[in-house]
Amino acid sequence: MQKIFVAGKLLKKTEEALEQMGATFWSGTGKISEAELKSGAKEAEAIICPLSAPVTSDVLVASPNLKIVSNVGAGFDNIDVQKAKELGIVVTNTPKVSTESTAELSFGLILDVMRRISEGDRLLRMHPEEFKGWAPTFFLGRELYGKTLGIIGLGKIGQAVAERAFAFGMKIIYSGHRPKEVAQKWNAQFVSQEELLKESDVISVHAAYSNELYHLFQKGTFQKMKNSAFLVNASRGKVVDEEALIKALEAKEIAGAALDVFEFEPQVSKALATFENVVLTPHIGNATIETREKMGDMAVANVKAVLAGDPPLHSVY
Repeated sequence: MQKIFVAGKLLKKTEEALEQMGATFWSGTGKISEAELKSGAKEAEAIICPLSAPVTSDVLVASPNLKIVSNVGAGFDNIDVQKAKELGIVVTNTPKVSTESTAELSFGLILDVMRRISEGDRLLRMHPEEFKGWAPTFFLGRELYGKTLGIIGLGKIGQAVAERAFAFGMKIIYSGHRPKEVAQKWNAQFVSQEELLKESDVISVHAAYSNELYHLFQKGTFQKMKNSAFLVNASRGKVVDEEALIKALEAKEIAGAALDVFEFEPQVSKALATFENVVLTPHIGNATIETREKMGDMAVANVKAVLAGDPPLHSVY
């Protein structure tokens, strides 16, 4: 049988490999709906989907032949994993391949918000008359050198960010995961979350998302941060209470923020876009050709393995 349903647009290389496997492709644009996914996958043995595809309990139950849901992404909170497990359906993801690209974007956000790069670009495009030439007090940002970077979650991506920060002469502290031997390379110091909030000049979030991290950054958290500190989030949007962040920015409780993910994604709060000291990017942490090709290769390999009766390469349970 081996019917494969592809629930979203993928890179050409990946789609060509799936075409050779006889896959059926969703023909819509944007994000597939639950009803469309349910209809398209009802006879499938495999679903290949992006993080935006809602693989709910109803979708899984309505697909009696389904053997595997292969997510193109490291995350899998779009899938009812518990129900899949109950039904004996394998769920796979594409871990680790996005480490370097996500770390690059995260560090780019740190540079951007502290040195006011996007803000400067907007000024020259929209208000060029305000630029009178170099001046001692014009458009001052903050140097990264000598500043303290607080990393929440020193996993693979957190470590890759730490490596870049160390090269820029930053002091690194971290909470959460405790890989002491690795951290020694950057003289990184493990601290409590409370201390990290109080001591960091910039905080970058890289912890794997769980319900315990929901609204980790909320009113009380922002009040503990330095008034001169910046928040960078390229992990999951729900880590940050956006309403509390907006209020903290209005009250100047923190110096700014850079966000690649959002609490109500794909909706982005209009209020966030009004702050000059906020950098916003549209969830492009691992959006490089190199990484997306690797993710596609892994997703296809997972499907091939399971449909051939072999163990998956990257099961999430």
